[in-house]
Amino acid sequence: MSKLQLVVLSAAAVLLLLLMFGFGDKPAQQKAVDQSRALRAESTDITSLLKSAKADLSEEQLNQLLLIEQSLEQAPGDTARIRVLEQLSRQWFDLGHAEVAGFYAESLAEIASTEEAWSIAGTTYAIGLQRSESEKVRTYCNGRAIKAFESAISINPQEVAHQVNLALCYTEYPPKDNPMKGILMLLELNKKDPDNVSVLMNLGRLAIRTGQYDKAVQRLERVLELAPGQVRAHCYLADAYRGLGNAEKSSENQDKCQLALN
Repeated sequence: MSKLQLVVLSAAAVLLLLLMFGFGDKPAQQKAVDQSRALRAESTDITSLLKSAKADLSEEQLNQLLLIEQSLEQAPGDTARIRVLEQLSRQWFDLGHAEVAGFYAESLAEIASTEEAWSIAGTTYAIGLQRSESEKVRTYCNGRAIKAFESAISINPQEVAHQVNLALCYTEYPPKDNPMKGILMLLELNKKDPDNVSVLMNLGRLAIRTGQYDKAVQRLERVLELAPGQVRAHCYLADAYRGLGNAEKSSENQDKCQLALN
């Protein structure tokens, strides 16, 4: 599975923190009831998604998954559970259901408690967010990716990749009250580290999406100065120069793009 750098919305994570530690003086019993309701609602979501996903599978595929699920129930300890959860996540991803694969990757991350595990869970959910046309699935993946990338960042706040992934999911699924959230996060990262190739690449790509072709060229040309091997920059530059009406530069970069990808 390719660890694509995409990424995820922190608004729900902030809301969760407010609910856990926030305003007011709810009695402990009421807090426990609220938490139980939240967990039941989430469980209903994954149960519904699993039921829908399994409806698409053949009998042979269902039987294979059943055997793996049974081995999860019989796993003697965390190490064994992690191996089975990884297998379930990979199996569901290969079957084209990244939203379910993300659930098992997240379950693994909750046991492993490593930034890599949380990053993989977030990336898996982010792929589900990008690929699905179902609003229900996109909403679910969006909310779960929040938790995953926020968890990775909490373990290692200095890792820019986690922050880039988080910002990219904001751009993929923008909050209605702040549609520029992801872009602003990337710009802030760029301000802190102007020569970060990943940040520049994504800012360039997003500049093309919004028709800011001059800014896109500036950022993507800088990417190639810093990392000539980033051939994907040529692909984006072909679009950016085309947008500026520079057919020669567009064709030149398109040729480099095709040569590298073939």
